[in-house]
Amino acid sequence: MHSMTAAQLQSWLQQNYAVENEHCEWKEWRSLKSNVSGRKGEDLVSYISALANMDGGCVVVGVEDKTLAVTGIQDFADYTAETIVHRILGKTPGLPSLGLHVEVLQASDTGATIWLMHVPRHAPRQPVSAHDKAWQRDGDSLVELRPHRLRAILTELIAGQDWSAELVPRATLADLDPFAIAKAREKFAAKHQQERWAAEIANWSTEEFLNRAKITLHGKITRTALLLLGLPQSVGLLPNSTAEITWKVPDERIAKHFGPPFVLTTTEVGQHIRNPNIKLFPATELLAIELPRYDIKVILEGLHNCVAHQDYEQAGRIVVLETVGRLRLENLGTFVDGKPEDYFTGNRTPSVYRNPWLAEAMNNIGMIDKGGYGIRDMVSSQRKRFLPLPDYEGSAPGQTFFNIYGQIIDANYSKLLMERSDLPLEQVIWLDRVQKKHRIADVQSTLLRRAKLIEGRKPNFFVSAHVADATDTRAEYTRNKGLDDHYYKSLILKHIKKFKSVPAAEIRDLMMDKLPDSLDLVQKQVKIKNLLATLRITGLEGLKITTTGSGKGAKWAIVDILLSDTSK
Repeated sequence: MHSMTAAQLQSWLQQNYAVENEHCEWKEWRSLKSNVSGRKGEDLVSYISALANMDGGCVVVGVEDKTLAVTGIQDFADYTAETIVHRILGKTPGLPSLGLHVEVLQASDTGATIWLMHVPRHAPRQPVSAHDKAWQRDGDSLVELRPHRLRAILTELIAGQDWSAELVPRATLADLDPFAIAKAREKFAAKHQQERWAAEIANWSTEEFLNRAKITLHGKITRTALLLLGLPQSVGLLPNSTAEITWKVPDERIAKHFGPPFVLTTTEVGQHIRNPNIKLFPATELLAIELPRYDIKVILEGLHNCVAHQDYEQAGRIVVLETVGRLRLENLGTFVDGKPEDYFTGNRTPSVYRNPWLAEAMNNIGMIDKGGYGIRDMVSSQRKRFLPLPDYEGSAPGQTFFNIYGQIIDANYSKLLMERSDLPLEQVIWLDRVQKKHRIADVQSTLLRRAKLIEGRKPNFFVSAHVADATDTRAEYTRNKGLDDHYYKSLILKHIKKFKSVPAAEIRDLMMDKLPDSLDLVQKQVKIKNLLATLRITGLEGLKITTTGSGKGAKWAIVDILLSDTSK
């Protein structure tokens, strides 16, 4: 690094180490004598333990807290950049030596020296300790490693290991459910119907089918085979595993458990979930849209993802928690390749799986998608239903929560989705976060505000209620949405009053080009019929209409005029 003054060095630090968090710590230690290995929870080795127990990071020593002004280390206590590394390794059991090093920077004008202590990530499944405790950051201080983080470290994925591919020595084909095998074969045939060998599938023996589907391995029963196809009484052959899905409705004190074969029982779980029809009211439709509270495909996709990515070594259950208007699917284990949001648009393809053999088998029989489109499809489904998007809020290290929403959170959000089918998916995702009161990036809020899709001040944004303004095409909006019914009924009454009695066909001709462009011919006819029925039953401005004559000669007239005519 080229020579920098204290002010330039401070500016550089503010650009590169601007925030204290799980990856960065600032220390204004002028002396290293009692701060390398001193008071537990406050010294250098404690902070190195905390950084290593996340993803590693850097301790910046010799700078002022908050400002990062370069104050410098004045008493090195006989430590050098080389010897301090050996001292730290001796005080932090489990810390990898590779990647642990000190970068020395010195201000050219003041001579002040600072150290950047670069800390590597912990080794797989090995927490790093200091003073006989493993540490993690909590706000501005350190605490003993919390159980969920410790569990996440102890059970994290190790490259090359696959729990689901292991053979089960005592298991045979007799431990598999014949109905589950038949269902798997059916789904496999549907998945591969375009293959040149598709016609041969029906003639394969059970052994050949299971091998070709990568459920068994060279005719041997794998843990995957027992999860997907195993008889309930054979689950005990799985080591240290609670292979179980629990459906739970806390408000009603209901809980029911479902075990293998998961190729069958995941559908049973979906059938237990309460899924009544709900109504939505688009502004451009004649009638309310009625649809099931949940899309069963989204439920099954989410549930199958839980089965595929569950950390079975933790011996826990998959839980389907049903509350009012929301489902939460819980499984042990975190995402092992990126973050959930990376997959919302379908642009990312996962390269690593927690259970590769299980994932491959489930993909082969159509239970999951390995192209990275599964989450995208669930997001798209909710968007088309004008409901909040599914999300992973509440997930923690070692545990994943998948939330499916079955009711509106913000009517303005749903209204926008109804009116603006042209919105890019990225903007829909950002708007969804706004309606859920989650933070969005500054660049995202700027784009949404510029498009007039959100209002309010950071961080209290809300979805704009002014849909017409948001489109910047008010005339088109009005043509699509139409005018209010009062206007249409007034127009009909005015026409009938002028001509005394009017055939229904004439009213249709009058109204057809006045109704919104978003309605097709049949919808416009229904709309006119409903307007006439309302004028006949409830009227408008003290006037009602009725029909005279019958058949093709029937005409509409105003009740008051009709009565005065018949009294003569």
